[in-house]
Amino acid sequence: MAPNDKAKILSEALPYIKQFFDKTIVIKFGGNAMIDEQLKSSFAMDVVLLKLVGMNPVVVHGGGPQINEHLEKIGKKGEFINGVRVTDEETMDVVEMILGGQINKEIVHQINIHGGKAVGLTGQDGNFIHASKLDKDKDGKKIDLGYVGKIESIDPSLIDFLDTGDFIPVIAPIGIGSDGKTYNINADVVAGKLAEVLMAEKLILMTNTKGVLDNQNNLITGIKPNDIESLIKDGTLSGGMLPKIESAMDAAKGGVNSVHIIDGRVEHALLLEILTNQGVGTLIKGKN
Repeated sequence: MAPNDKAKILSEALPYIKQFFDKTIVIKFGGNAMIDEQLKSSFAMDVVLLKLVGMNPVVVHGGGPQINEHLEKIGKKGEFINGVRVTDEETMDVVEMILGGQINKEIVHQINIHGGKAVGLTGQDGNFIHASKLDKDKDGKKIDLGYVGKIESIDPSLIDFLDTGDFIPVIAPIGIGSDGKTYNINADVVAGKLAEVLMAEKLILMTNTKGVLDNQNNLITGIKPNDIESLIKDGTLSGGMLPKIESAMDAAKGGVNSVHIIDGRVEHALLLEILTNQGVGTLIKGKN
């Protein structure tokens, strides 16, 4: 690449750095980016760079494949109903160990070795994610999903406190109930609600697709919250994309200025989406 091309790329980032300085950006980290070593490293570098240029990244991560892998090792098969993991007591122990322990600490380590100051959390820390038991209906009957939770409230004071010390929160989606029990919560849901509570500038959801695709598998680069309902009704959006798109829609309606569903398989996808004109996914504009 010629020096002038490099300078052009760097100068392109300047207005975005100015626009998003001191703004909170909530990032759901998932998909291939959590498994591929090069993508994990580039993600960590992106997060550190965003922090160094004055933004406030907050990372929420999933870990479904890693949980499934460990369950297989102990001879237990993962069970899903309508895309939701049935979480009995033994499975919840695995979820806490893998999400709150192994994966969380790996992400913290990656960010820290690239020069950041990451702190790993679950919703149990400071009781900041309050949850209750989630029940699903199927054929008119209630289904017991075990220790699967829905968010009752999020206390932002712990995240705000970490921000004052220039720390980068890395959050595993585990909530605590008033009954003292821990609950497994969908990471997209946690990221979306956290973005609302923190009044984030952006919510970024990383996935294993180009973004939101139409019926011909073409990328929809821009979409309004009101358009999403029709895409769900006609079946364009289904399966694993539903929790993402519903969280995105709620966040956009709840005051988050923009929501991005991006391709986490692209190296440095975060920087491309936030600091360039190019973008690598679907933009959902909020009310503002």
